[in-house]
Amino acid sequence: MPHVTAATPTSGHRRPRWWTELPLLAVVYALYSAGRLLVRENIPAAVDHGLAILRIEKALFLNAEHPLNRLLTTHPALGVPADFAYASLHYLVTPAVLVWMFRRRSAAYRAARTWLMTSTLLGLAGFTLMPTCPPRLLDARHGFVDTMSQYSAYGWWGTGASAPRGLSGMTNQYAAMPSLHVGWSVWCGVLLWRHGRHPLVRAAGVAYPLITVFVVMGTANHYFLDAVAGAAVMGIGALLTRPVLRIADRVKSRVRAVFTPVPASVARAKSPIVSGGCKTSAGERIPGQRTTSADSSHAATGSASEAASDDAPAAAR
Repeated sequence: MPHVTAATPTSGHRRPRWWTELPLLAVVYALYSAGRLLVRENIPAAVDHGLAILRIEKALFLNAEHPLNRLLTTHPALGVPADFAYASLHYLVTPAVLVWMFRRRSAAYRAARTWLMTSTLLGLAGFTLMPTCPPRLLDARHGFVDTMSQYSAYGWWGTGASAPRGLSGMTNQYAAMPSLHVGWSVWCGVLLWRHGRHPLVRAAGVAYPLITVFVVMGTANHYFLDAVAGAAVMGIGALLTRPVLRIADRVKSRVRAVFTPVPASVARAKSPIVSGGCKTSAGERIPGQRTTSADSSHAATGSASEAASDDAPAAAR
């Protein structure tokens, strides 16, 4: 996905302004949040989808959720930091990288922002089409423990995943597929690796997505295939970034054409009248145009020539 964040020439585009970027990002995030809340929580279907994912993983020997979950539930020194990471980094690192791109890598910012927005809306479509029960909400006989609930005394969250205590009703807990925790961390990792100049920044770009995958699986908030789907959504969003930018440019050009007034000088230049409303003075003629005086002299010359030709035969007789 390197082509999406390449520092391409910005001819024809002004540098983004924060007072236009903030409302745009706010609208997209509001649509994302409202969409999650408006999607009806079809719990039986969500549980069926979760169990189907679990069966597929077991058949493919990809079921790493159980050992990771047991690791975090038996070792609070790992479980508590993992819960803090799940509840906070998703909302801190992504905006921080976005601001960093805006301030330090402005040539690539527009593509990076469009990539993030497009992928987020694709993730919302996934939540809508396939509500999925996370491992922590499955029946206890499936062997998962909700670490967020187990260690809730250490943080601000309750039983509603990363939602603050008492506000679990403000989030859709059955939106596990795809994992945008993983998807957004992949976005951050690619940008940090590609645009970071210090080795530590690039190392963070590699470590952050890997840590996120570990956290979402160990806390029983996502399956491994949720993480794969989150990365896939970002890949599709990367492929759609350039077409989305072209469409946005066309829409912007048409809107400007409609609302931008045409200067009077331009309007006169586009007048269908050849002379542009100007008149010629007496005796002035446009090149290539026959005037009345010219027609009269031509007629007189023609008459004299005819008279001379009539007199010549008479003299010969």
